[in-house]
Amino acid sequence: MSSETSKITSVKAFAPASVANVSCGFDVLAFAIHGPGDIVELSKRDKPGVEIAEIEGDGGLLPKNPPIENTAGRAAIAMIEDLGIAEKMGFSIRIKKMMPLGSGMGSSAASSVAAVVALNELLDNPYSKGDLLQFAMQGELAASGSPHADNVSASLMGGFTLVRSQNPLDIVNLHVPKGLIAAVFHPNISISTKNTRLILRKSVQMSQAVQQWGNVGGLIAGFYTEDFDLISRSMTDHIVEPARSILIPGFDEMKESALEKGALGFSISGAGPSVFALCRSEEDAHSIRKEIERILDTFSLTVDSYISPINMEGSKPVT
Repeated sequence: MSSETSKITSVKAFAPASVANVSCGFDVLAFAIHGPGDIVELSKRDKPGVEIAEIEGDGGLLPKNPPIENTAGRAAIAMIEDLGIAEKMGFSIRIKKMMPLGSGMGSSAASSVAAVVALNELLDNPYSKGDLLQFAMQGELAASGSPHADNVSASLMGGFTLVRSQNPLDIVNLHVPKGLIAAVFHPNISISTKNTRLILRKSVQMSQAVQQWGNVGGLIAGFYTEDFDLISRSMTDHIVEPARSILIPGFDEMKESALEKGALGFSISGAGPSVFALCRSEEDAHSIRKEIERILDTFSLTVDSYISPINMEGSKPVT
């Protein structure tokens, strides 16, 4: 640790929202967006270990004690244990939630990612950015019972990510076509990731699996060739969307309208209730937003909308 860094006692980091699954890519595809996200501040303290000192913006719903039950806390604990400093150094965590809980936009991932990025900076960067992923995944374990890597990889590294394998961990940053725009919509209801996993089928027909593999391959090929028509043809989910979409009011109407307005594809963001469209232009995205807001209004639901190019930067320290 350098003498300059050793004088630093507190670091803040921002981690952006993310869209996981991306239609046909359940648990393996994700991308980051600009706009909402979480800020986590890590400060040194005299007492060894990790504490959650404050959480802002969660409505009092997120756990503080024990800290291992909090996504940021669990991620930080995993990191200091790996460094062998858990009994020597202490850290206080303050979390500022700037996106809704249970939104399907990677809220839990953003907190865990921001925590490890801030902690890494505070300790003079003992890990590369990619190495931090293993610790951020532990935060997801606290949130959903599964240390999946899709949201955390996109939020941490930015861009479009492919989780080729979780064990051993193998993350691929995909090429992003020029001009690709994401439009993400969060109806103001909440859905639990744990509960939405319970409704998924434990097995699928071979014919459906083959269709799904073809679509994932086609989607990735479309990114690299910048073939928007191939991307559009590939954004079909035969397995997860049919089960989860019934929990989202007006989903079928929203999807039909978005595709009519020029969306390349439309599906559920993460576990929902957020939905997203990939678009050729901001003009298409804004046109789709008007339709989504109109449809959700018929269900007496307000909606938060985010129109963004793919966030290629990911998480970073902030002042």
